[in-house]
Amino acid sequence: MIHSMTGFGEGAAETDGTEARAELRSVNARHLDLKLRLPDVLRPRKSDAEALFKNRFARGRITANVELDDAAGGDALPVQVNEDTAAAYGGLLRRLADAAKLDEDGDATLRLEHLLHFSDVLEHREEAAADADTDAAWAAARPALEEAAARLQSARRREGRALRNDLGDRLDAIADGLDALEERAPQRVAERRERLEERLGELFEDERVAADRLEAEIALVADKLDITEECVRLRSHLDQFRQALADEEPAGRRLKFLVQELHREANTIGAKANDPVVSRHAVTTREEVEKIREQIRNVE
Repeated sequence: MIHSMTGFGEGAAETDGTEARAELRSVNARHLDLKLRLPDVLRPRKSDAEALFKNRFARGRITANVELDDAAGGDALPVQVNEDTAAAYGGLLRRLADAAKLDEDGDATLRLEHLLHFSDVLEHREEAAADADTDAAWAAARPALEEAAARLQSARRREGRALRNDLGDRLDAIADGLDALEERAPQRVAERRERLEERLGELFEDERVAADRLEAEIALVADKLDITEECVRLRSHLDQFRQALADEEPAGRRLKFLVQELHREANTIGAKANDPVVSRHAVTTREEVEKIREQIRNVE
């Protein structure tokens, strides 16, 4: 079962009063590319969040956005306000303004930026308290991320089924054309051989031209027109492609290789065509292969 690399998932959870919301968006990429937007309190758990995705997804650019409620966000900051110190500085500045008689001129308005000049107004939280905040935030964020990841997987699986159906229809179209090619190929070679025998027979009526030499020349031309090997390889690639679509493991890279091989055989058949029926089916095959190539860019 193939999966798409495009999808969306969201989840929410609440643990001990901490609420978390997670949104995931996924688009196609060559490898697994994670872009995590986490609150500061969750940054120590970034590797845990990445492991959660690596266990579920093989390819795709996944953007994760996690939000915590206001209470959790406030408590989660690495610094806190020293309220006693801030109040003391505020009183000191007011007394200073009164002493300088700045109130008479209206220039004594106390603003927040004045207090921020004093470095001890804000103080770092204790390491143990910060760790506790991180643990509490992760306890809510993890189930939210897991729910969002499960929904993203479901979305990618649904689109994968649609991709598989579309790819299956295109493989059927190529197979139908291949049936017609295999039916036409021997007729075409026989017709060409007959025409060559007539034309070369007239040219080589001279008894000095050996019959076996004439036969060898005809066989050489017929071999250049023969597409039997290409048809056999093309059918083999179609079978391998169908098997890859049915496998449980991610098959995007394998499908990309098989598309290259399908395109190679279709081009070779087209180069050997020299026949309207064969040419038409070769062109149709190349068109279907190109559509398949576009589709598998989104396969995990």
